[in-house]
Amino acid sequence: MQYRRSLAKGYYKRLRHMRRILLLTLAAALLLSGCKKSLPDNVAAMVNNRPVTYADLDKQFQLQFSGTGERQNDDQAMSQKLEVLRTLIDNEIMLQRAEKQSLMAVDADVEAKFNELKAPYTQEEFQRLLNVRKITAEDLKAQLRRDLSVAKLIAKEITSHIAISDKDVADFYNGNKAGFNLAEPQVHLSQILVTPQPNPEVRNLKSDKAQTEDQARAKMQMIEARLQQGEDFAVVAQSFSEDPATAANGGDLGFVPESSLEKANAELRKMVMTMQAGQVSKVIRTPEGYRLLKVISKEPAGQRELNDPRVQQSIRETLINRKDQLLRAAYYEVARNEAQVVNQMAIRITMNRDKK
Repeated sequence: MQYRRSLAKGYYKRLRHMRRILLLTLAAALLLSGCKKSLPDNVAAMVNNRPVTYADLDKQFQLQFSGTGERQNDDQAMSQKLEVLRTLIDNEIMLQRAEKQSLMAVDADVEAKFNELKAPYTQEEFQRLLNVRKITAEDLKAQLRRDLSVAKLIAKEITSHIAISDKDVADFYNGNKAGFNLAEPQVHLSQILVTPQPNPEVRNLKSDKAQTEDQARAKMQMIEARLQQGEDFAVVAQSFSEDPATAANGGDLGFVPESSLEKANAELRKMVMTMQAGQVSKVIRTPEGYRLLKVISKEPAGQRELNDPRVQQSIRETLINRKDQLLRAAYYEVARNEAQVVNQMAIRITMNRDKK
C-alpha cells in the first residue's frame, strides 16, 4: 500500500513538472509571437532593440544603386538591398559602441567638419553637390556625426593598440630583401579611383559608390577638396576609392617600374615623372573613371638597405596597414557576435521563399 502511494505521489509530481514545462513553453512561444507581431512593418532590422527602418535602407540603396542604367529584376534588387542593410547594421553596431563609451562627436566637431567640407565651394556649388548626392545638409551633418563618432571608437579600440617594433621592421626586410632590389627605376604610387558605374566588389569604408558620370565627377571634386584641406591621402582612399584592389590599402599601388608606366599610358608616365615625392596629380580621366595619383617616392635601380629611412618608413607603413586591417576585421566580427541583431528583411525573404 505504501509502495502504491509512493508511486502515485511520484507520478503526480512528474505530471506537475511536465505541466510547468508546458506552460513555460507556451508562455515563451506567446512572448515570441507577441514580439514578432509588435515589430513595426517599417523596420528592416533591429540592432540591440534599435530599429533600422526601410526608409533608412531605401535612402542608402538609392544613393548607391540608382541611376546605374542597368535593368534589374526583383531578385537582384533584393540581393543588393540585403548587402546595403548589412552595412547599415554594422554601422549601427559601431555607433552604439561609441555611445556606450561616451565617444560621440559633439556639435562643435560636426560643425567644424561640415564647414571644412563646404569651404572650397560657393553656396550654389555646395548645394549642387548635395543635390547630386541626393542628400540635404542635415543628412550630411548626421552622417558626419556618425563617422566622427565611429572614428573615435576605432582610434581607441584599434589604432591605439598598434605598435611596430624595430625587430618587426628588420624581420620583414630580411624576409623580403629581394623585393628591395630594384632592377630599374621605380615610382611608389598611390591612387584614388572613382568610376561612373558601381562595382559590387568595391568595399571602401564609407560604402560609397558613384552611380553616374555626374556623380563620379562630383565625388572626385569632393575628394579633391578633402585633400586640399589637408586630409591624409591614404585615409581618403580607404574611405572613398572605388578600386577593389587598392582601396583597403589606402590606394597603395606599390613600386611601379617606369617601363610599366610607359606601357600603360605614355602621357601618364610623362606626368608622373615630372611630379615630386609627396605631390598629388590633377584629376585624370581614364577609361575606368576618374583618378588621382600620389607619388610616394622615386627610387633609382639597385639594392635598398635596411638603414635607409625610406625603406624603414615603407615597411612600417605596410605593417601598420596589415595590423590595422586584421584588428579592424576581428573587432567588427566580435562586435557582431555580441550584438543582438534581427534582420527582419532577411527573415521575411526566407519565409516567402516558397511563395509564387
